[in-house]
Amino acid sequence: MKPIVVVTGKNGQLGWELQQLASSFQDKYEFVFTDRTMLDLLVPETIAPFFNSVKPQFFINCAAYTAVDKAETEKELALTINATSVSEIAASCAKYQTRLITISTDYVFDGQGKAPYATDTPTNPVNYYGYTKAIGEQKALENNPNTVIIRTSWVYSTHGNNFVKTMLRLMKERPEIKVVADQQGCPTYAADLAEAIMQIVNASVKGNNRSGIFHYSNTGTTTWFNFATAIKEMAGLTCSVLPIPTEAFPTPAKRPAYSVMDLHDIATVFGLELKEWKNSLRKCMQLLHD
Repeated sequence: MKPIVVVTGKNGQLGWELQQLASSFQDKYEFVFTDRTMLDLLVPETIAPFFNSVKPQFFINCAAYTAVDKAETEKELALTINATSVSEIAASCAKYQTRLITISTDYVFDGQGKAPYATDTPTNPVNYYGYTKAIGEQKALENNPNTVIIRTSWVYSTHGNNFVKTMLRLMKERPEIKVVADQQGCPTYAADLAEAIMQIVNASVKGNNRSGIFHYSNTGTTTWFNFATAIKEMAGLTCSVLPIPTEAFPTPAKRPAYSVMDLHDIATVFGLELKEWKNSLRKCMQLLHD
Protein backbone atom coordinates (compact mmCIF):
# COMPACT_ATOMS: atom_id res chain seq x y z
CA MET A 1 0.00 0.00 0.00
CA LYS A 2 1.33 3.41 -0.97
CA PRO A 3 1.15 6.14 1.69
CA ILE A 4 -1.87 8.40 1.20
CA VAL A 5 -1.09 12.11 0.92
CA VAL A 6 -4.02 14.50 1.37
CA VAL A 7 -3.58 18.03 0.02
CA THR A 8 -6.18 20.69 0.87
CA GLY A 9 -6.75 23.83 -1.15
CA LYS A 10 -6.18 22.17 -4.52
CA ASN A 11 -7.38 25.26 -6.42
CA GLY A 12 -5.02 27.67 -4.64
CA GLN A 13 -1.54 28.52 -5.91
CA LEU A 14 0.35 26.00 -3.78
CA GLY A 15 -2.25 23.23 -4.04
CA TRP A 16 -2.22 23.62 -7.81
CA GLU A 17 1.59 23.44 -7.96
CA LEU A 18 1.51 20.26 -5.84
CA GLN A 19 -0.95 18.77 -8.33
CA GLN A 20 1.52 19.50 -11.14
CA LEU A 21 4.25 17.70 -9.16
CA ALA A 22 2.10 14.72 -8.16
CA SER A 23 2.63 12.80 -11.41
CA SER A 24 6.38 12.57 -10.61
CA PHE A 25 5.56 10.88 -7.30
CA GLN A 26 2.68 8.62 -8.30
CA ASP A 27 4.78 5.47 -7.95
CA LYS A 28 5.49 6.37 -4.30
CA TYR A 29 2.30 8.01 -2.99
CA GLU A 30 -1.42 8.04 -3.49
CA PHE A 31 -2.61 11.66 -3.62
CA VAL A 32 -6.01 12.95 -2.56
CA PHE A 33 -6.49 16.59 -3.57
CA THR A 34 -9.42 18.27 -1.87
CA ASP A 35 -11.40 21.44 -2.38
CA ARG A 36 -14.35 22.80 -0.44
CA THR A 37 -16.73 20.24 -1.95
CA MET A 38 -14.71 17.35 -0.47
CA LEU A 39 -13.52 18.91 2.78
CA ASP A 40 -14.97 22.24 3.87
CA LEU A 41 -12.77 23.96 6.44
CA LEU A 42 -15.61 26.34 7.17
CA VAL A 43 -17.30 23.34 8.78
CA PRO A 44 -14.63 22.01 11.20
CA GLU A 45 -16.88 19.16 12.41
CA THR A 46 -16.50 17.48 8.97
CA ILE A 47 -12.74 17.00 9.50
CA ALA A 48 -12.84 14.02 11.89
CA PRO A 49 -15.21 11.97 9.65
CA PHE A 50 -12.98 12.78 6.65
CA PHE A 51 -9.91 11.39 8.45
CA ASN A 52 -11.87 8.33 9.53
CA SER A 53 -12.71 7.49 5.92
CA VAL A 54 -9.38 8.39 4.25
CA LYS A 55 -6.81 7.65 7.02
CA PRO A 56 -3.92 9.50 5.35
CA GLN A 57 -0.24 9.08 6.26
CA PHE A 58 0.46 12.71 5.27
CA PHE A 59 -1.77 15.78 5.39
CA ILE A 60 -0.56 18.90 3.59
CA ASN A 61 -2.77 21.83 4.52
CA CYS A 62 -2.54 24.46 1.78
CA ALA A 63 -6.08 25.76 2.33
CA ALA A 64 -6.32 29.13 4.05
CA TYR A 65 -8.30 32.30 4.26
CA THR A 66 -5.81 34.67 2.60
CA ALA A 67 -7.85 37.81 1.82
CA VAL A 68 -5.74 39.97 4.14
CA ASP A 69 -7.86 43.14 3.90
CA LYS A 70 -11.23 41.36 4.00
CA ALA A 71 -10.11 39.48 7.14
CA GLU A 72 -10.42 42.76 9.06
CA THR A 73 -14.22 42.49 8.68
CA GLU A 74 -14.77 38.77 7.90
CA LYS A 75 -13.17 37.80 11.21
CA GLU A 76 -15.22 34.71 11.93
CA LEU A 77 -14.54 33.23 8.49
CA ALA A 78 -10.81 33.87 8.74
CA LEU A 79 -10.56 32.46 12.26
CA THR A 80 -12.57 29.32 11.42
CA ILE A 81 -10.44 28.41 8.38
CA ASN A 82 -7.02 29.52 9.66
CA ALA A 83 -7.25 28.48 13.30
CA THR A 84 -10.27 26.36 14.34
CA SER A 85 -9.99 23.97 11.40
CA VAL A 86 -6.19 23.76 11.67
CA SER A 87 -6.68 22.83 15.32
CA GLU A 88 -9.13 20.05 14.32
CA ILE A 89 -6.84 18.82 11.54
CA ALA A 90 -3.91 18.61 13.98
CA ALA A 91 -6.02 16.67 16.51
CA SER A 92 -7.09 14.18 13.81
CA CYS A 93 -3.49 13.86 12.60
CA ALA A 94 -2.42 12.99 16.15
CA LYS A 95 -5.17 10.37 16.40
CA TYR A 96 -4.20 8.63 13.14
CA GLN A 97 -0.41 9.20 13.40
CA THR A 98 -0.62 11.36 10.29
CA ARG A 99 2.31 13.65 9.52
CA LEU A 100 0.93 17.20 9.26
CA ILE A 101 2.51 19.92 7.13
CA THR A 102 0.61 23.20 7.35
CA ILE A 103 1.39 26.54 5.75
CA SER A 104 1.67 29.78 7.68
CA THR A 105 2.86 33.29 6.90
CA ASP A 106 5.42 36.03 7.50
CA TYR A 107 2.45 38.14 8.63
CA VAL A 108 2.66 36.58 12.09
CA PHE A 109 5.48 39.12 12.70
CA ASP A 110 5.04 42.84 13.41
CA GLY A 111 7.53 44.05 10.81
CA GLN A 112 9.62 45.99 13.32
CA GLY A 113 12.63 43.69 12.83
CA LYS A 114 15.91 44.75 11.24
CA ALA A 115 17.42 41.30 10.68
CA PRO A 116 15.81 38.13 9.23
CA TYR A 117 13.29 36.62 11.66
CA ALA A 118 14.34 33.38 13.33
CA THR A 119 11.75 30.61 13.69
CA ASP A 120 11.59 31.21 17.46
CA THR A 121 11.10 35.00 17.23
CA PRO A 122 7.94 35.84 19.22
CA THR A 123 4.94 36.48 16.97
CA ASN A 124 3.16 39.82 17.15
CA PRO A 125 0.85 40.22 14.13
CA VAL A 126 -0.28 43.69 13.06
CA ASN A 127 -3.43 42.52 11.20
CA TYR A 128 -6.26 40.07 11.85
CA TYR A 129 -5.17 37.66 9.12
CA GLY A 130 -1.74 37.35 10.77
CA TYR A 131 -3.45 36.89 14.13
CA THR A 132 -5.56 33.96 12.84
CA LYS A 133 -2.48 32.30 11.33
CA ALA A 134 -0.53 32.70 14.59
CA ILE A 135 -3.41 31.08 16.54
CA GLY A 136 -3.50 28.28 13.94
CA GLU A 137 0.24 27.61 14.46
CA GLN A 138 -0.19 27.50 18.22
CA LYS A 139 -3.20 25.14 18.09
CA ALA A 140 -1.52 22.83 15.55
CA LEU A 141 1.55 22.33 17.76
CA GLU A 142 -0.57 21.95 20.92
CA ASN A 143 -2.76 19.26 19.37
CA ASN A 144 -0.02 17.50 17.42
CA PRO A 145 3.66 18.03 18.26
CA ASN A 146 4.53 16.04 15.09
CA THR A 147 3.55 19.04 12.94
CA VAL A 148 5.71 20.87 10.41
CA ILE A 149 4.65 24.51 10.12
CA ILE A 150 6.10 26.29 7.11
CA ARG A 151 5.91 30.07 7.21
CA THR A 152 6.22 31.55 3.74
CA SER A 153 5.91 34.99 2.15
CA TRP A 154 4.89 36.89 -0.99
CA VAL A 155 3.70 33.74 -2.81
CA TYR A 156 3.11 33.78 -6.56
CA SER A 157 2.55 31.19 -9.29
CA THR A 158 1.45 30.85 -12.90
CA HIS A 159 -1.92 29.86 -11.41
CA GLY A 160 -4.43 31.99 -9.50
CA ASN A 161 -4.34 35.63 -8.48
CA ASN A 162 -1.05 37.07 -7.28
CA PHE A 163 1.25 40.09 -7.41
CA VAL A 164 3.15 38.96 -10.53
CA LYS A 165 0.02 38.47 -12.63
CA THR A 166 -1.57 41.67 -11.32
CA MET A 167 1.56 43.68 -12.17
CA LEU A 168 1.72 42.21 -15.68
CA ARG A 169 -1.92 43.10 -16.30
CA LEU A 170 -1.62 46.66 -14.95
CA MET A 171 1.63 47.32 -16.80
CA LYS A 172 -0.03 46.36 -20.07
CA GLU A 173 -3.10 48.51 -19.35
CA ARG A 174 -1.50 51.68 -17.99
CA PRO A 175 1.37 54.03 -18.92
CA GLU A 176 2.48 54.21 -15.27
CA ILE A 177 1.83 52.45 -11.98
CA LYS A 178 2.80 53.22 -8.39
CA VAL A 179 4.16 50.50 -6.11
CA VAL A 180 5.02 50.57 -2.41
CA ALA A 181 8.78 50.81 -1.93
CA ASP A 182 9.23 50.72 1.86
CA GLN A 183 8.09 47.16 2.67
CA GLN A 184 10.85 44.56 2.54
CA GLY A 185 10.38 40.83 2.15
CA CYS A 186 11.12 37.73 0.10
CA PRO A 187 9.07 36.49 -2.88
CA THR A 188 8.25 32.77 -2.99
CA TYR A 189 7.55 30.89 -6.21
CA ALA A 190 4.85 28.37 -5.23
CA ALA A 191 6.40 25.71 -7.50
CA ASP A 192 9.62 25.87 -5.44
CA LEU A 193 7.68 25.60 -2.19
CA ALA A 194 5.75 22.60 -3.56
CA GLU A 195 9.07 20.86 -4.35
CA ALA A 196 10.35 21.64 -0.85
CA ILE A 197 7.21 20.14 0.71
CA MET A 198 7.62 16.93 -1.26
CA GLN A 199 11.25 16.73 -0.14
CA ILE A 200 10.04 16.97 3.47
CA VAL A 201 7.52 14.17 2.79
CA ASN A 202 10.30 12.03 1.28
CA ALA A 203 12.57 12.79 4.23
CA SER A 204 9.82 11.66 6.60
CA VAL A 205 9.45 8.33 4.77
CA LYS A 206 13.21 7.86 5.30
CA GLY A 207 12.83 8.53 9.04
CA ASN A 208 13.50 12.27 9.31
CA ASN A 209 10.49 13.33 11.35
CA ARG A 210 11.77 16.66 12.62
CA SER A 211 8.84 18.87 13.46
CA GLY A 212 8.20 22.43 14.56
CA ILE A 213 8.28 25.78 12.79
CA PHE A 214 10.32 26.39 9.64
CA HIS A 215 10.68 29.33 7.26
CA TYR A 216 10.68 28.99 3.47
CA SER A 217 10.95 31.56 0.71
CA ASN A 218 13.25 32.18 -2.20
CA THR A 219 16.56 33.76 -1.21
CA GLY A 220 17.38 37.43 -1.36
CA THR A 221 15.52 40.45 -0.02
CA THR A 222 13.56 42.94 -2.06
CA THR A 223 10.73 45.48 -1.90
CA TRP A 224 7.38 45.39 -3.72
CA PHE A 225 8.70 48.23 -5.92
CA ASN A 226 11.89 46.33 -6.87
CA PHE A 227 9.84 43.16 -7.37
CA ALA A 228 7.56 45.05 -9.76
CA THR A 229 10.56 46.56 -11.57
CA ALA A 230 12.04 43.09 -12.09
CA ILE A 231 8.71 41.87 -13.51
CA LYS A 232 8.62 44.82 -15.90
CA GLU A 233 12.19 44.23 -17.10
CA MET A 234 11.72 40.49 -17.60
CA ALA A 235 8.48 41.07 -19.53
CA GLY A 236 10.09 43.80 -21.66
CA LEU A 237 7.31 46.29 -20.86
CA THR A 238 7.55 50.09 -21.10
CA CYS A 239 5.17 51.13 -18.30
CA SER A 240 6.76 53.53 -15.77
CA VAL A 241 6.95 52.01 -12.28
CA LEU A 242 7.06 54.70 -9.58
CA PRO A 243 8.01 54.11 -5.92
CA ILE A 244 5.58 55.30 -3.22
CA PRO A 245 5.58 55.05 0.60
CA THR A 246 3.10 52.78 2.39
CA GLU A 247 1.06 55.73 3.65
CA ALA A 248 0.34 56.76 0.06
CA PHE A 249 -1.46 53.43 -0.48
CA PRO A 250 -3.72 52.90 2.55
CA THR A 251 -5.27 49.43 3.01
CA PRO A 252 -7.80 48.15 5.59
CA ALA A 253 -5.16 45.79 7.04
CA LYS A 254 -1.77 47.05 8.13
CA ARG A 255 1.25 45.36 6.47
CA PRO A 256 4.54 44.57 8.22
CA ALA A 257 7.32 46.88 6.97
CA TYR A 258 9.97 44.17 7.26
CA SER A 259 9.16 40.47 6.92
CA VAL A 260 12.39 38.83 5.80
CA MET A 261 12.75 35.36 7.37
CA ASP A 262 15.83 33.32 8.27
CA LEU A 263 15.77 30.19 6.07
CA HIS A 264 18.67 28.35 7.70
CA ASP A 265 16.69 25.69 9.60
CA ILE A 266 14.64 24.28 6.72
CA ALA A 267 17.69 24.12 4.45
CA THR A 268 19.87 22.26 6.97
CA VAL A 269 17.26 19.98 8.58
CA PHE A 270 15.78 18.73 5.29
CA GLY A 271 18.75 19.29 2.96
CA LEU A 272 16.88 21.73 0.73
CA GLU A 273 18.59 23.72 -1.97
CA LEU A 274 17.14 27.22 -1.80
CA LYS A 275 16.60 29.19 -4.99
CA GLU A 276 17.31 32.87 -5.64
CA TRP A 277 14.14 34.92 -6.13
CA LYS A 278 15.01 36.49 -9.48
CA ASN A 279 15.89 33.10 -11.03
CA SER A 280 12.56 31.66 -9.87
CA LEU A 281 10.68 34.73 -11.08
CA ARG A 282 12.31 34.33 -14.50
CA LYS A 283 11.17 30.69 -14.63
CA CYS A 284 7.58 31.64 -13.77
CA MET A 285 7.58 34.50 -16.30
CA GLN A 286 8.74 32.15 -19.06
CA LEU A 287 5.86 29.79 -18.29
CA LEU A 288 3.39 32.69 -18.31
CA HIS A 289 4.83 33.87 -21.63
CA ASP A 290 4.53 30.38 -23.19
